Amino acid sequence: MSHNLPPLIALRAFEAVARTGSVRAAGDELSVSHTAISRHIQNLQNRLGVAFFEREGRGLTLTGEGKRYYLKISRAFEAITVATSELKPNLPSQLDIWCTPGIASIVLLPRLPDLEKYLPKCDVALRPTRRRPDLEAQEADAEIVFLFDGEERQGCHVEVLNRPRMFPVASPTFLDRHGPVSSVDELLNLPLIHEESTDQWERWFSHLGRTEPISLHGPKLWNGQQTIESARLGQGVTITGSLLVEPHIARGELVEVLSTNIYLGSYCLVTTKSRSVTAPILALRRWLADVLA
Repeated sequence: MSHNLPPLIALRAFEAVARTGSVRAAGDELSVSHTAISRHIQNLQNRLGVAFFEREGRGLTLTGEGKRYYLKISRAFEAITVATSELKPNLPSQLDIWCTPGIASIVLLPRLPDLEKYLPKCDVALRPTRRRPDLEAQEADAEIVFLFDGEERQGCHVEVLNRPRMFPVASPTFLDRHGPVSSVDELLNLPLIHEESTDQWERWFSHLGRTEPISLHGPKLWNGQQTIESARLGQGVTITGSLLVEPHIARGELVEVLSTNIYLGSYCLVTTKSRSVTAPILALRRWLADVLA
C-alpha cells in the first residue's frame, strides 16, 4: 500500500513545536536552527492547505485543525518510541517523580493506580516535595512543578501541563464573620494565608495594578495543600489555583473572593532533554494530559 505522507522531518518539527509551544525550543530539541523549524512548518502548512498555529503574545497556540492533527501525530510518534524502546534490554523498572505537594496529594495520588495502565512494567515512586531534584545527576526521572511566567529550567525540557487561573478563596463562615469583599483594599485588610512566603500574593496584587510596596502579614505555611486547609477552617484568605481548589468550591467549603482573571504561571513536566522522548516519560505525559485536562 502506498502512503502519501508529508516529509517525516516536517512532521517532527510540527510535533515538537506543538508540544513545546516554541519554535526555538523545538529547534533546540531537534538540534536544528529555529529558522529550519519555521521553514518545515510553513512547507507542511502549504502542502496540506491548513494553518496549524496562530500568534499569542510571544508564543504560538494551536488552531482547531492544529490541535486535532497534533493529537493524532503525537500518538503516532509515541507509538514509534514505545516500539523502539521495547527492542532495547534493561528498561527502567522504576520511574521516580518529584512533584509539588499540592498537586501530588490532591490531584495525582487518588488517580495513581490508573498510571499502571500506562506503565505496566514500571513501578512509580511519587515524592511530594518542594525541593528541586538534580535531573542531570539522575536524582529523579521527572519533576512536576509550578513555574511562574518567565521562570526557566536551564538545560531541561519543560512542557506545560496546566495553566490555572489564580484567585483568592475563603470559607463561607469566614466571610460571614468579616462581611463581603468588593475591593482590593478590603481584601488587604483581611488575614491572608501565604504559601511559604508572600511572593505569590505580591505577584497577584501586581497583576491588579498594585505596584507600590504592600506590607503583607499572616501565617506562612509549607505548601498549597496546607493553605487551602487553613482557609477551609476559616483562618483567613489564601490564593490558589483552580486545579487544586475546584473540589472544595463544588462542595461549598470554599468560595471565591472577588472576581478576577489572573494567571501567574503553569504546572509543568520537567525532564532532561534526553529523557523527554523515552517511553516511560511519554507514557507519564499522556497520563498527566488525561488527569489535568
